[in-house]
Amino acid sequence: MPEASSNPAGAGDSSPTDLDARYGRSPKAQRNNKVALITVGAAFVAVFAAWLVWGGLLEAPAQFEATDTGFEIIDDSSVDVHWQFNVAEGTSAKCAVQALNSTFAIVGWKVVDVPAADVRNRDLSATVRTTEQAVSGLIYRCWLT
Repeated sequence: MPEASSNPAGAGDSSPTDLDARYGRSPKAQRNNKVALITVGAAFVAVFAAWLVWGGLLEAPAQFEATDTGFEIIDDSSVDVHWQFNVAEGTSAKCAVQALNSTFAIVGWKVVDVPAADVRNRDLSATVRTTEQAVSGLIYRCWLT
């Protein structure tokens, strides 16, 4: 009587190198995968570094501060807004000044040029014309130019 084999026919005939060749696991394929991974990694690093330089993240950003110091209602159609502006010498900026009514609606708006100066801290004011009587005036936003 022939001896029964525990392996089905042909199950143990493949060697590990035959399987590697069949499924593309060769030294050349591994080398190509490493080269592709290194190339993608280097491209990512290059794009990230370019973004840092373009975005200016490697430099310290210019700092400024605008603080409301008060307002004065002149008449039914204008208000004086006073603020303190702190920026590096020689830096110009613009500030948006607004006037509000009793329901906090904007009734006046003006963009003021702040020219460069030799001093860091300045007291500024602007007269804002309004469409109705204002009850307050303040700085909305400033930005460097």
